[in-house]
Amino acid sequence: MTLTDRLGEYVRACFTGLWVESHEHQDALVAIAQLCRQEEWRLATWDIEQGLKVTGAEIEAAGNDPLAAIRAVNSLATPDGTAILVLQNFHRFLQSAEIVQALAQQVVAGKLNRTIVVILSPVVQLPVELEKLFVVLEHDLPDRKQLAHIARGIATEESELPEGQELETVLDAAAGLTRMEAENAFSLSLVRHGRVTPDAVWELKTQTLKKSGSLELHRGQANFSSLGGLSALKSFCKRSLLQTSRGKRSQRARGVLLLSPPGCGKSEFCKTLGNEVGRPVLILDIGSLMGSLVGQSEERTRQALKVIDAMAPCIVMLDEVEKAFAGVNGSGDSGVSSRMFGTFLGWLNDHESDAFVVCTANDVSKLPPEFGRSERFDGIFFLDLPNREEKDAIWNIYLDRFEINRDQRMPDDAIWTGAEVKACCRLSALLDVPLLQAAQNVVPVAVTAAESVERLRTWASGRCLSANHAGVYQASIEGNPKRRKIEPSTN
Repeated sequence: MTLTDRLGEYVRACFTGLWVESHEHQDALVAIAQLCRQEEWRLATWDIEQGLKVTGAEIEAAGNDPLAAIRAVNSLATPDGTAILVLQNFHRFLQSAEIVQALAQQVVAGKLNRTIVVILSPVVQLPVELEKLFVVLEHDLPDRKQLAHIARGIATEESELPEGQELETVLDAAAGLTRMEAENAFSLSLVRHGRVTPDAVWELKTQTLKKSGSLELHRGQANFSSLGGLSALKSFCKRSLLQTSRGKRSQRARGVLLLSPPGCGKSEFCKTLGNEVGRPVLILDIGSLMGSLVGQSEERTRQALKVIDAMAPCIVMLDEVEKAFAGVNGSGDSGVSSRMFGTFLGWLNDHESDAFVVCTANDVSKLPPEFGRSERFDGIFFLDLPNREEKDAIWNIYLDRFEINRDQRMPDDAIWTGAEVKACCRLSALLDVPLLQAAQNVVPVAVTAAESVERLRTWASGRCLSANHAGVYQASIEGNPKRRKIEPSTN
């Protein structure tokens, strides 16, 4: 249902206080004006710069006085008609007790003469006195059909607009943009490339996310070939996402929760997954959502989740989620973390957008049990320290990346993670020393945090899926690298 449809219903039902949340005031005003012409309703608009304007009529000017604008609405009333007054960005004036009182009285009095007050604002900031008097309507971002219409309006030549799957890729990239942002992105693409392509769209979308401050768009070039091991996890996620049907909500993949000791490839996997399935990777920084004002953190969380929904299909990454919601079980922040966590949990369970969520954690003991229940994630995977075969694959990747001579003795890597293999290769190239010498500067996490690693492995046994092979992770089967003798690679 469009904004025009919803607004028309509420006006006919004589809801005299309406708040339209929109970042596209001009488009919202056009929709309201079309509705008023269709229904023969009288329309007036007010903003601080141009004052009061009445369509097709003369009225005593209210100037840029917000209080006078509210009082002038009664002069718009007609004996047998409906009058609508649209107040643009009026949230800026609701700190005044006098204006709040006048607005409350007008909303109540409007029932008698069918005068409707519509506040058009990019945010919802209702004073407590007005909460029960206003209904909030959202002006939705353009859908794929509207984005395609905008693209065809910009790309007037046949060769300038792709067709088929290429056009679908462009529309995927433009999802979440406003109408003006989409027009700008398509125009920029025409200037740069002579046709509409996703590249310029992603550039503008990156700027949009930077302005929000809570989401970051990852645009690396790495794919699964740059990540050794994790064959079962790779196969599960890729198959789930590639078989997701956009038209069947019940069949959409929801996401995975990844548990492992530090350095086993959780974050790298999240970043490479996007390139494998052709989706953007959005990194959600929970810390940036925290605000100093009462209710600000919760509002930022809801806004970030709305942006994610608008940008679907996408992959959402929450790294080290147990630290992000560290205050869930405490009272040091007056319950802010608990409320943010509750909002996120509700979204995980109920969201209908095609957003695939990948959460990573190093310490499962800090995660509430309700976080990993069924239907919030498609699977909980445990990433153990890599075995010999996986480690050889990791060595091959980084020996090639850092251009290291293979004709040398390899260090004892029996309890190393993939991150420690990479660190050894990087130090060898940086210091121009053999791998054995570089390895003297690498202290494995299995040594520095031996107890916590063993505790996490024990907890995961029988409870999590294995990232390395199909089925449930069993520590007794996969073995403990600390207790088994593994010969160093001779690659």
